[in-house]
Amino acid sequence: MNTKSIGAKAELVACRFLEQNGLELKTANYQCKMGEIDLIMQEQRVLVFVEVRMRNNNRYGSGAETVTLSKQTKIIRTAQHFLSANPHMSNLDCRFDVISLKEHEQKIDWFKNAFTLDR
Repeated sequence: MNTKSIGAKAELVACRFLEQNGLELKTANYQCKMGEIDLIMQEQRVLVFVEVRMRNNNRYGSGAETVTLSKQTKIIRTAQHFLSANPHMSNLDCRFDVISLKEHEQKIDWFKNAFTLDR
């Protein structure tokens, strides 16, 4: 399995997990010139921008630990682009979550509010 298909599988697992926890998928793999957001979900009146990370092992840190300041900035800018392109959603509160998965385990770590605009 190549990296792209592993990532797609991880995003599908994460999406199903979040849906089982009451979130509704708005869009997957939103892309613009600023970057990409894996999943955009809605939980009541909150728009949730989700970064999904899959790791083989934790030798170099968990998946969540790989969401660097640079990556956070790209996600935030991409979220701003999404909101400007979807003004009907701009009245919702926003949150940035990270879902971390290990490739050969069933464990899902969900980091709600993993980072904010002010870091």
